[in-house]
Amino acid sequence: MTPAPPPGAEGGTRPRVEGDREQEILDATLATLAEVGYDRLTMDAVATAARASKATLYRRWSSKPALVIDALKSQKPAHAPVDTGNLREDLLATYCGMGGQADQEQIAILASVITAIARDADFAEAFRRDFIGPKAAVTAGIFARARERGEIGPDVDLDLITPALPGIVLHRQFLLGEPPDQAFITRVIDQIILPAVAAGQPTAATTTSKDA
Repeated sequence: MTPAPPPGAEGGTRPRVEGDREQEILDATLATLAEVGYDRLTMDAVATAARASKATLYRRWSSKPALVIDALKSQKPAHAPVDTGNLREDLLATYCGMGGQADQEQIAILASVITAIARDADFAEAFRRDFIGPKAAVTAGIFARARERGEIGPDVDLDLITPALPGIVLHRQFLLGEPPDQAFITRVIDQIILPAVAAGQPTAATTTSKDA
């Protein structure tokens, strides 16, 4: 269970933590997270690392899950979804660029919170909603636009295909212990994802036969 804010940390009017000071606290949270993992991270530890009081943290974040999620989201600025007009290029740009699944810093951060997803229901809910949710929506948009362009067969189950690429990459990282690189992600896209989404599309031979 996430501990309640300490006495005096809620109620009344207090100045917000924002701007550079907010980012300093978020950076301290990420540094502490990488050092001790989510389970051992406390508001006290972050306050010490950020040279702030615990009450200062609670002025902005009501709980540890809220603080960690904001720290994870602060790692890079939000970018507009990639839309090159081509499924392969969209996937390469999304998964091989900074913040993608070849980014070892992102992988390290994910490793530090992976156990918490199973152990802390509050964190798991916030993590899936606020961190994974927006990323999944970007990928879903890529596949939806590709289907509209006719790059994906009408019978392909997008709910099945959309999480396949990150699933394969994370399996390689966490179960096999082999960090993915851009070459590996490219092979997965070319040898698994693209052939799978093309299933059901009419081939040249099929089209010729129907036109005959």
